[in-house]
Amino acid sequence: MFRMLIDCGVHSSITGGGDLIRDIAADIKKETGGKIDVLVVTHEHWDHVSGFTSAAEIFDKNKFAVDEVWMAWSENPKDPDAIAFDRFKTQALAALKDASAKLDAVKGLDSYVGGLRDSLNSVLGFQFGAAGEKVRAARDAAAALSKRQPPVYMGPETAPFSIPGLPNIRIYVLGPPRSRDALKLETKASEQYPLAADRAPQFLKPLRAALDANNADSAAYPADDACPFDPHIGTPLSDILAGSVDGETSDFVRRHYSESLPTTSAKPRIDDETVRDQSWRRIDADWLGIAADLAMQLDRGVNNTSLVLAFEMIDSGRVFLFPGDAQIGSWLSWQDLNWKIGDATVTASDLLARTVFYKVGHHGSQNATAQAKGMELMTSPDLSAFIPTNQADAKKVGWGEMPFHGILDALEKKTGGRTVRADDSWLGSGALPEALERPSGSLRAIRSNSKLWVEFDLA
Repeated sequence: MFRMLIDCGVHSSITGGGDLIRDIAADIKKETGGKIDVLVVTHEHWDHVSGFTSAAEIFDKNKFAVDEVWMAWSENPKDPDAIAFDRFKTQALAALKDASAKLDAVKGLDSYVGGLRDSLNSVLGFQFGAAGEKVRAARDAAAALSKRQPPVYMGPETAPFSIPGLPNIRIYVLGPPRSRDALKLETKASEQYPLAADRAPQFLKPLRAALDANNADSAAYPADDACPFDPHIGTPLSDILAGSVDGETSDFVRRHYSESLPTTSAKPRIDDETVRDQSWRRIDADWLGIAADLAMQLDRGVNNTSLVLAFEMIDSGRVFLFPGDAQIGSWLSWQDLNWKIGDATVTASDLLARTVFYKVGHHGSQNATAQAKGMELMTSPDLSAFIPTNQADAKKVGWGEMPFHGILDALEKKTGGRTVRADDSWLGSGALPEALERPSGSLRAIRSNSKLWVEFDLA
């Protein structure tokens, strides 16, 4: 029997997530006898690799045998493109850590800045750790399990291959793309299920420059030559708010900018400037809003480095697709791929047309399944799908609508109801929905444990 494990992790915001992933790891060890032929690490996000540190006592290379670890080219420490992307991640995380510290230090946050701080800390803490060390340690722990060192790094340049002992399976590597533009592209309105697309500019340089200018009083940072006034002109706002500046300047700032003053009249006039609350004028931390955009760009850029694998059953031509968390940029890059197999040419569009099982990308998020060049190309009447998602947890974390209704609706139609979600209420009850009661399409049987696993027999 050949066993492959693709990722092992849980979002760090999930209550009891550490215990849950240890239970899952223990169950994996029990079922496999502590031996896995191939471990696939799709990309460097905490919810995909946390198990390798949270359950380190189970994933101990002296007790748990892994023959090979497969990773994307973007994790290869000797690949020039990977080195460049890792440098960007390191610089971005350093800037975001600085921005987070400044937001934590701001007192009296308004709803916008408070939400910004919470969102930024969410991305940093949940996905990367404070400085990226948490997810990096988990990824490296997974890589270290491999008997074959170094891990096998793959990309779209990897030729289709079969595994010794499994001659009926051919594996295609679709992503991550090599194109930097494709790695950056997180949304494209014409390819997504309808929702307003946002922009994905490069935010790192302006944020770093603003942070450096804001810290110009430190010897580590030079003065900002682009500032409208020389450094010796004016009074630091922090000194005024701290009460160390008296006189006309301090009174003016408090009256017109920082706060409302106590009234001296029982019935003050509505236009009396001494009782108006002027704090709404403050924009002290608003410039840090760019940090949220950078954080999301980094988060989604890492998603686009997902290792994307398509497994073809050679005798039947049927395909199982596992895209990790690949987003629109990766999906669009597949359209340029083709492989020579004997006298035939196989394209990514051909593989999608023959896909009968789709592990839905990124928990069903809106920008992780292409429309015209993705799901609409999955034309097999036997298509079934699985979404590893939890809608309630996604709302708690602040991810918004995940899974996205447009993708859910399209999947239900495409699969004829053969779409299973990890948060389906029937899991573990033994009472299958009507669409799944009789095996059909690529699904031959379904078994589940409401807490730990869902098992499919596929054909």
